[in-house]
Formats: sequence, C-alpha cells, structure tokens
Amino acid sequence: MSNTASRGAAAAVTEHRHDTPAQQAHALADAVAAQLQQALRARAVATLAVSGGRSPVAFLQALAQQPLPWERVLITLVDERCLPDGHTERNATLVTQHLLHAGAQRATWIDWLAGLPDPQTVPDDALLQWAAERGATLPWPLDVVVLGMGEDGHTASWFADSPGLDVALHGLARLTVTHPRHAPYRRLTLTRRAITEARHRHLALAGARKGSVYARARLAPTASLPVSLLLHDPRSPIDVWLADTQS
Repeated sequence: MSNTASRGAAAAVTEHRHDTPAQQAHALADAVAAQLQQALRARAVATLAVSGGRSPVAFLQALAQQPLPWERVLITLVDERCLPDGHTERNATLVTQHLLHAGAQRATWIDWLAGLPDPQTVPDDALLQWAAERGATLPWPLDVVVLGMGEDGHTASWFADSPGLDVALHGLARLTVTHPRHAPYRRLTLTRRAITEARHRHLALAGARKGSVYARARLAPTASLPVSLLLHDPRSPIDVWLADTQS
C-alpha cells in the first residue's frame, strides 16, 4: 500500500493505493471506523452515507465487523434507485444485506424511500418530500461520505448530460432527483452541497478502466466527468482509495 497527497488550487486529494480490492476494502473500513469514533467523541451521534452497486460489498462487510458503538451511528445512502422496497437493484437492499448485520445491525438505518408507494411513478416533488420526512432526524453536515465512481465518470447519481444534474451540482438543497439518460431508473441523490459540506469524504475505485477515468478526472474539473468536480474543490479534501485489480 502507498499513500500520496497533492495540494494546490484543486482539492486536497490523498491517494491510498492497494494491490487488491480486498486490501482496499479493509483499509477503507478501518479509516471510516476511526472517523466515526472521532465524531462520537465530539457529538452524541455519528452519521455515515454509503454508496450502492457491486463494488462496495467487501467494504460494507468489513465495516460491519468494526467494534463501534453502533447504536450511536446513523447510516443512510448517498443515492438510491427509485424502485420498490426489497427490489434487488435498490441500494438499500444491498446495504441491509451486507452492512446491517453483526454489530452494525444496532445502527439507525435511514432509508430515504422506505415505504414509498409507487416509487417509479410518483412525481419528483412528492418523492423529495417523502425522503425529507424519512431523513428528518439526520443531523447535517454528515460526518463521513463514502462514494464510488462509474466508468462514465459519475459519482453519487450525478450523470453527465442528464436532467437534474445542474441542480445536483449547483443547487442549495441537499437532496435532489436525477434522470440518467444512459443508466436505468430515476435516482434520488445527495447533492454536491451535501457531500462537500461533510466532514470527511472518501472515493473508492478499482481496476484499470476506472483508474484511467480517474486519471482524466484529475486533470481538470468538467461536468462531463462529474466526479472531477469533487477532485477540484478546494473546500473539501477527499481520500481516494485505489486498487490495482478489480474483483
């Protein structure tokens, strides 16, 4: 494993390089657990937002084993696909399967869309109101946000050239809805405001293809690679966790 840091006009980016996704997952879990412990020393509760998809499974499983006072931790999602409860492609389904067990089952789980009737058809405004009510007890800013990245350069549910992207990147709200042009399902997502105001940010990715996209994103901020906007934001340092191979 190696660590490198770069600073300047862009955000402070600290890179953590590992040989395998398994090593990456355990190191990231250790780092997140330490930051949650730090938050709990300062406040009554700690808050964590995690991402879905296949890539974070090993990290979620490793984090669930961390010896934390989980009953004082609130967990939510960075983004969610607007699908019925229990759907196999809901990010909430993945988190409940892989994180909310062992000690972590004592955490408070805030599922933005839990119980929402007709999540695929309800108007955006009603969906956002529902999510706001589910998250009413969530204190802001968040303590820790763990992000992934797609091979198209999206992070959270910020997809290039898609309806809702401008609000996600430049709006004042902490939650918004996006409509990806080249990915399935409408999405609920944390906005750039919510992520940049968080106390700690992590970005995890693995494999040569994502590594190449990440290298391009490091060159300059551009809405065509939304993740680049987090890598070039001087207000918000970010830890980037890289694995040379992809599981």
